[in-house]
Parts: sequence; C-alpha cells; structure tokens
Amino acid sequence: MNWKLVLAYDGTDFHGWQVQPDHATIQGELAAAIERITGERVLPQGSGRTDAGVHARAQVASFQLSAPIPPENLHRALNRALPAAIRVLSAEHASADFHARHSVREKSYEYRIFQGEICPPWKARYVYALNWPLDVERMRMAAESVIGEHDFTSFAASDPDLAARNGSDDERPGNVRTIYSSEFVLEGELLVYRVRGNGFLHHMVRNLVGTFIDVGRGHLEPGDLRRILDAKSRAAAGATAPARGLWLENVEY
Repeated sequence: MNWKLVLAYDGTDFHGWQVQPDHATIQGELAAAIERITGERVLPQGSGRTDAGVHARAQVASFQLSAPIPPENLHRALNRALPAAIRVLSAEHASADFHARHSVREKSYEYRIFQGEICPPWKARYVYALNWPLDVERMRMAAESVIGEHDFTSFAASDPDLAARNGSDDERPGNVRTIYSSEFVLEGELLVYRVRGNGFLHHMVRNLVGTFIDVGRGHLEPGDLRRILDAKSRAAAGATAPARGLWLENVEY
C-alpha cells in the first residue's frame, strides 16, 4: 500500500530533511518511527530536501508498507513515536503512482524577517531578526521582477559539495524554473516574503531574499534583478539569508 503523509516540523535542531550519517534529520526520524511501529524498514521520500534549520508547515512524504494498518492508527502511532518537533498532520493511502517528489506540480515558501528592535525569544528560532531600515516598496518591485520563467543559476547554491548532496528540490533538469507569484507582505513587525513556483533550486529562496534585502538597503536597484538573472552567476547576487527564516508552506499535486 502506498502512503502519503503531511508533516510539520521545527527544523532548528535537525540537519535538514535528508538522512545523513551521525546527524538527526527529518527523514531519518520518520523512517525510524515507521520501523518501530510496523517493523518495516522504508526510506520516506519527501517533496523536497529542506536544509538544516529550515521549517515546514506542510512537507509531504510518501512510502510503501506491507502492514495492513488503518490510516488513523498509523497517524496516532507516528505522533507518539516522533520527537515533539515533528508532527504528522495527516496520513492516508495514496494511489500506486503517487510519489511525494516526482508528482509535485508547485510549491509555496515563506521567508520571515522580524523588523522590531528586540526579537522575542519565542520567535527567534523562526525568523531572521533584522532591524536595519528597509525600503519595502523597492523590495516589492524587485520581487515582482522574478515572476515568470527564468534561468535561476545566479540564485542557486554555488558550493559544489552542497549541490551534489542536495541538488534542487524538484525533478526538473537544469536551472530554469517558473515563478507564479513573488511578493512581500507586512504583518506587524514581520516582513514576509511569499513565493510560489513549479520548483526551486538549492538555496534559491534564501538567495533571492538576501538579494532583495540588498535592494531594500539601497545597495542594489530593483532593476538590477534582470541583470543578475542574465549573468547566470552566483557571484552576481546577494548573500544567502539564514535558514531559520524559511518555511515550506504548501505543496500542490
């Protein structure tokens, strides 16, 4: 039987999604919990490989089991077996051809920047605390310029070891992706970047945010995004924003 899970997690204390030797990961914890419950050793496939410190509201995982366990029983058992930082939101049987990674049509991410003077401790793990003055209108203009189909090489991770291990978060070859929406929204002391697309390269959202921050500080012009995209060079874009502000929000199939 093919299974589909929807998971939420606080990624702070994990070395990302993908199993790594001698490190706690979301995939590793989920696989261990499934084995304790069913006695079956499986490697759940996620919709994408979130990095160390990145969080998720709706990560999707799929795997196959022989055990004839009702979905509601597996749901309850997994939440008893998993660390408190990982919660299964739903568990259900899926069609035989469903695959959490291969079947993805689009994804949504949020990046949260806290702009208040003092970031409360209960928010610090989940936002990038940055109280520099930022011109939000300029950042909105820059964000709009990446909507559409582009080669995002300039916003992909440049570290060859990271790229080899993590790659992109989808199955599409090359670095061309389509962004359907890209916007900044102010929510009190939070400046939230929301982006939705058909796939994302490794570090792509965090590299976009780092570049938008440079626009907001006046170090770049909103129109420079076109030049940066055309350069197809990581050196042309801004710094990588910290992982703690990034959330995988939704996956569509």
